[in-house]
Amino acid sequence: MKKLAPLALAASLAACSTADAKPDVASASDGASDKEWSAPVGKDGREPFPSTYTPYPGRPTALVGAVVYDGTGGRIDNGTVLFRDGKVVAIGDASLSTDGYDRIDAAGKFVTPGVIDIHSHLGDYPSPQVDAHSDGNEATSPTTPEVWAEHSVWPQDPGFSRALANGGVTSLQILPGSANLMGGRSSTLKNVPARTVQGMKFPGAPYGFKMACGENPKRVYGNRGRMPSTRMGNFAVNRQTWLDAVAYAEGDRDKRDLAKETLVGVLDGDILVHNHCYRADEMALVMDMAKEMGYRVSAFHHAVEAYKIGDLLRENGVCSAIWADWYGFKMEAYDGILENAAYLQREDACVVIHSDDANGIQRLNQEAAKAQAAGHRAGIDIPDATVISWITLNPAKAMGIDSMTGSLETGKMADVVLWNGDPLSVYSRPEKVWIDGALMYDAMDRKRRPVSDFELGQPGEGDVK
Repeated sequence: MKKLAPLALAASLAACSTADAKPDVASASDGASDKEWSAPVGKDGREPFPSTYTPYPGRPTALVGAVVYDGTGGRIDNGTVLFRDGKVVAIGDASLSTDGYDRIDAAGKFVTPGVIDIHSHLGDYPSPQVDAHSDGNEATSPTTPEVWAEHSVWPQDPGFSRALANGGVTSLQILPGSANLMGGRSSTLKNVPARTVQGMKFPGAPYGFKMACGENPKRVYGNRGRMPSTRMGNFAVNRQTWLDAVAYAEGDRDKRDLAKETLVGVLDGDILVHNHCYRADEMALVMDMAKEMGYRVSAFHHAVEAYKIGDLLRENGVCSAIWADWYGFKMEAYDGILENAAYLQREDACVVIHSDDANGIQRLNQEAAKAQAAGHRAGIDIPDATVISWITLNPAKAMGIDSMTGSLETGKMADVVLWNGDPLSVYSRPEKVWIDGALMYDAMDRKRRPVSDFELGQPGEGDVK
């Protein structure tokens, strides 16, 4: 048996604070048949896996003298950020009193909200990447709304700590893969060490629902000689599945059907649709289908041709979660351009920079900067403070958590990153990261570098690059 290193032991003990509360269990011998155990449920009575997340303990903290980007498009030079009890207390200039706070001199440094990745597969395609860990696609049917990504998430994935330390990522959405037209529910997590995925689940975050259009579903199932094998097949299967869900919603909802419960949650507006889609024409068709069936798309993911329909996306209130420069790796990704984000911003459409990659999640700040630079070369100047919103507040909006995080505003979660330089520079990296006001990473203190139990004793344990 491996011995626990002091840090890992401390993290393990702290993680115990996130453990599930024990249900009130009555044994058969005490005759309390009316108190027989059942799984804890959420507010709708049908969420048997609720969040058990509890913030780690923090200290009242004042970051003083930094350039502050608040995530809403604001910038404060020589700014001050105050947080305590897990919440942002105030943000302003040097005149703010720091009495009663641990004061950190941040002169020459930068402060932003915690980085949020709207599209990640950490935990359900974890490291090491082996077949035994490949749990992101239930590729056995073109529609699998009944599956939940969180049931594949492995909390010990070393990718979580790398995203925290190298990328300042404090929250992330874990999605199923894109083999299916309907891939299942996503889960939004706080990027903290925990023994269970429930100990990471972002409290109050709505579920997402992963859909995919285009090449992936028609290739996966067409190669098996079944529908869909074409784009028209994709839409036909989707529409019929939605019609069946509408009938279920209008009928007896008490008759349990896990797939239809998810779809009804979408129709009711409680579950947000995140649609993998590359081509502009398909995105337009999907928005029409959504109107026909009575749901809305929260964000198109990858969306390499979103720049062609920025006005339609803005009018329909749909975000585009995109890469800075990935394109051309398959036919539907061929017409991507580096100016995608800039053209969307020019149309006042919602821009989100995402990763879809265990390495890319560690550099979302640099990806945003690349997209900004492409716009600048095209004559579109986008302020740094706006670019920061692409990786903070905008993903929070598309994930339905912007009332709680994504910006440095009074009363919001103190998810905060102190950068050692301009966050849009390739030379900068997180120096300190707080989640709900708890210092979870400190580049200057090796004891504040989280290491998963799986990594203990392995080469590269806790390595930060």
